[in-house]
Amino acid sequence: MSYENIKVEKKGNIAILTIDHPPANAWNLATTTDFEKAIADVEKDKGVRVVILTGAGEKCFSAGFDVSDAANGHLTGPKGCEIWRKIDRFEKPVIAAINGFALGGGLELALCCHFRIMVEAPKALVGLTELNLGIIPGWGGTQRLMNVIGKARALDMILFSKRVGAKEALELGLINQISTPETLMADAMAFAEKLAARPPIAVSAVLKAMSAGQYEGIDRGLAVEQEGSARVTASKDSVEGFTAFLEKRAPNFTGE
Repeated sequence: MSYENIKVEKKGNIAILTIDHPPANAWNLATTTDFEKAIADVEKDKGVRVVILTGAGEKCFSAGFDVSDAANGHLTGPKGCEIWRKIDRFEKPVIAAINGFALGGGLELALCCHFRIMVEAPKALVGLTELNLGIIPGWGGTQRLMNVIGKARALDMILFSKRVGAKEALELGLINQISTPETLMADAMAFAEKLAARPPIAVSAVLKAMSAGQYEGIDRGLAVEQEGSARVTASKDSVEGFTAFLEKRAPNFTGE
């Protein structure tokens, strides 16, 4: 399926979704609606095991909400919150390949991803800068940044609208890996390929259990973990894993 402002490319078991809304890959209603449909498509595609999110061009991952489409803000805002939440609890690994600046809703989207790889470049900065406009992060930033880097550091970044580069982001634990503009997508693909080789049912079960524990409490997380354990134990991938171990070879997981 094709979209106006989101490019979707599939390489093996990896889907690459590129935000393509120049000049800053900001989120207006049309782009947000496209993204919602693209996410739904890769979610139901059994051939997709890992998703990479990135921005078109060399300067910008996403600048957040598109103020030029403020007339539709009452629709875009709630829709963005809902989609970001879906990414946060996605049952397939999602990698943010941050190719440039990620501000406001752009960083909030990256925070929803399971992994973040960021380029080191002079203008590649990330931050939740909404307070400069007299508003606050509204797409989950107050919660997810705190969850990722801790409350004190998150308050420092949000209250002072701080923008940080790749090195500081790595030190804060905000990103997992630093890359270069030339190698970002190759690095993201290499990481995605390693994830795609892991047993899909087990990966999904881990993500689901962690989300349940984080947002619904440890007792619910433990219950979901047990449900996942029962499911993977009965899978063909489990048989393949143990067989490969005994035969001293690499397993070939099929997601069955």
